[in-house]
Amino acid sequence: MKRKLIAAIGVATMIAGVAACGSSKKDDNKAGGDSGKSTASSITVWLTVDAQHNWPELVKAADDALVAKHPGLKINHEYYAWPDKNAKLDAVLATDKAPDVVEMGNTEMVPYMAEGAFAEVDPSKFDNSGAWLDGLKQSVTYDGKTYGVPYYAAARIATWRKDIASAAGVNAAPKNWSDLTGALDKIQAKEGAKFSAWYQPSRDWYAAMSFVYDAGGAIATQDGGQWKAALESPQAIQGLNAWKNVESKYMHGDLTKDESDRYIVYGQGKSAMIYAPGWEAPSAADPKFDKTGGKLKDNLVNFVLPGPSGKNMPVFLGGSDLAIPTKSKAQDLAAEWINDFTNTKAQQGLMGKGNLPNNNTQLATLESDPASAVTAEAAKLSWFVPTAPGWGTVEKAKTLQDMLQAIATGKKSVEQAAKDADSAIDKVINVKN
Repeated sequence: MKRKLIAAIGVATMIAGVAACGSSKKDDNKAGGDSGKSTASSITVWLTVDAQHNWPELVKAADDALVAKHPGLKINHEYYAWPDKNAKLDAVLATDKAPDVVEMGNTEMVPYMAEGAFAEVDPSKFDNSGAWLDGLKQSVTYDGKTYGVPYYAAARIATWRKDIASAAGVNAAPKNWSDLTGALDKIQAKEGAKFSAWYQPSRDWYAAMSFVYDAGGAIATQDGGQWKAALESPQAIQGLNAWKNVESKYMHGDLTKDESDRYIVYGQGKSAMIYAPGWEAPSAADPKFDKTGGKLKDNLVNFVLPGPSGKNMPVFLGGSDLAIPTKSKAQDLAAEWINDFTNTKAQQGLMGKGNLPNNNTQLATLESDPASAVTAEAAKLSWFVPTAPGWGTVEKAKTLQDMLQAIATGKKSVEQAAKDADSAIDKVINVKN
């Protein structure tokens, strides 16, 4: 499906006053718990247009399941494009018209959880919660409590052109970092200095931070309830240097760009490899974007990106979560609907639409299918952004993107850029948005 990863959407700024959305519930009154049953006659569910356009039958199945348990219940749906949803949500959270269920991009969750905008949920009430993918589980967890349910995921994978690789004397996808760099060296030498053996936009922080985590580093770490930026750690510096080497040796495009049009650039035929969400390479091969005379369609090979550490590169899992606003007057019904929409059967339906499931148990079943095996393998090892109260401010300020561009263009050394980024992050990371 030709749609961008949810995780690429920036976190909207929370409006003032969200913290007054209601007091937290005791454990026995968590959404999905056994007490505080609602007498509501209807619930309102906000989803993005992905569900509306790509799997409306799964939405209807969840509706039918809930109504079967609560005859007469009315379920209202509103659908939003990603750029519009958070502005609308911020506005209604200051009123008594909050939805009962809202879909959130996984990096969008943090500031809302920090502000108390979402109700705590009881994970045991949801299918497969013990096997939720790590990257998604982290996105619904704040201060050790759970404030949402993972919906579905997507992982980044490497794709290269086998025709270009073969012309350079490379006939198999790489299995380790040495294989990869050796192959890219041959491709770069064969194609020349104006060609990108690996087109890797410098401002794509999701890819760059994978190098940091592969080296054992982190964006920030938590100690005693406080977060502190960690990009100056030896491990993070090691990862950033490995990433810089890729930029220096194989990336010969515009070093000030982000990843938003990577699939379009790849379609122009001036690069051999990309590391991107799984939809990007097929989109590049679409006749609308393929400027190679149709060469992309039959020459794309996917593989799990090996990391310099010797392990698979840890991936940032893009994805969606489902949350229950604290102001919902039907939290128990909302929790039931979420389980009906994310249970094992529903996840199977989402997998049939090309998504990764929210749990490792079902993810394992994708490994035997050649069409999904690479993505399933890549998703096993993942990382997530710091679940800090000020993370939304960090994202909005584009601190990581600016650091990476400064490194790639030579404006700053790795060490200086990391030091400046840490300083900027530390000023806001513990401050609620």
